[in-house]
Amino acid sequence: MKQRYPLPVFYTVVLTLSLIIPMLFSPRAQGEILAMLNYEAKPEQMIQKEGLAIIDVDPNSPRFGKMLMDIPLPPGLVAHHLYYNQDHSKIYVTALGKSILHVLDVTRFPYRIKAVEIPQCEVLEDMTFSKDKQTWYLTCMGSSNIIVGNAATDKPIKSIKAALSNSAFIRYPHGIALHDGLDRLLVTSTVRHSDLGDAGETITVIEPSTGKVLSTHKVSEKPSPSGAAPVEVRFLPDAEPPLVYINNMYEGNLWTAVWDSDKKAFDFQQVADFAPQGRGVPLVIEFNRKGDRLFVTTAKPGHLNIFDISDPQSPELLKAIPTAPGAHHMVLSPDERYVFVQNSFLNLPAMSDGSITVVDLAKGEAIAQIDTLKNQGFNPNCIVLLPEWASGRQNH
Repeated sequence: MKQRYPLPVFYTVVLTLSLIIPMLFSPRAQGEILAMLNYEAKPEQMIQKEGLAIIDVDPNSPRFGKMLMDIPLPPGLVAHHLYYNQDHSKIYVTALGKSILHVLDVTRFPYRIKAVEIPQCEVLEDMTFSKDKQTWYLTCMGSSNIIVGNAATDKPIKSIKAALSNSAFIRYPHGIALHDGLDRLLVTSTVRHSDLGDAGETITVIEPSTGKVLSTHKVSEKPSPSGAAPVEVRFLPDAEPPLVYINNMYEGNLWTAVWDSDKKAFDFQQVADFAPQGRGVPLVIEFNRKGDRLFVTTAKPGHLNIFDISDPQSPELLKAIPTAPGAHHMVLSPDERYVFVQNSFLNLPAMSDGSITVVDLAKGEAIAQIDTLKNQGFNPNCIVLLPEWASGRQNH
């Protein structure tokens, strides 16, 4: 016969659990910083596995480097990027291997996860979200289109592909940035997903309210085809005039596009070059809250590049801090003392270390490395902080 607790004891147990579980994820309770990383097994591993790992990345925590949770993902998904929606209530997981977008409800613990079929999208890459919390946009590098989705239901609404005037299409779209006030989307033309070849060299400007492709702009000073492969594009928050940064993955440089209110168009120019210093494959762009520092990772051999952007149109390189091969996604700690850099880029040779580097910005150097996933034969593909630590930060 199953033992039944008296009601007072039962409620005591429930109350105790309700107090203990939040403490596991409370930044004040443990003095920790919890990050979520999607990972996959390195190619040489006999058993291929994918999942979401929650790891304490705070170098001052007694549980530094410990994996606190492992959430399995379907095999063959090739989970790629992690994105928050505007209010940090959901995390979206894009995928290279299947036309499925996974969405985590992070307002409840344990987290609820649902799979959303996106049949018109092949090779799901980057996402951006409207400020009114109504819409998301997803680049599809394999099918060369952009999916517009309902941010409440997460169902796809329509696909943006062909221009009305000349039937030109957005080739291999990857990076995407939205400016609600300008009614503009900027999208990079990167590389063919199957072999990373046929590199693009342009940024496409779209009017999201209508889906019209307005213009394309070359972001290379070399003769065409330059093979520049622009990969990411990010608006600097609250910049006036509006300004985006663009990095060229193969050409190894950084560009800006500045809004001209008279012409109702962007002016493009190159503002930095990583190649002369031997730092190649720039990937991810991030900012501090104040908006006077720009962070760019370069994957080969692996650096965190820090720029002074007090003058946004003239970035000044302050320091390039070595991390590890494959420096890719990054996130700043809530107090902006640390940057956590995930070191793995598409399992590529010499760019898939598998570690997480902790950079101390006050000291200007890397102070620790987390090998938790690396030691298990896994490569992390992206990193975000859990909502308690990420609130108020921008997406990648």
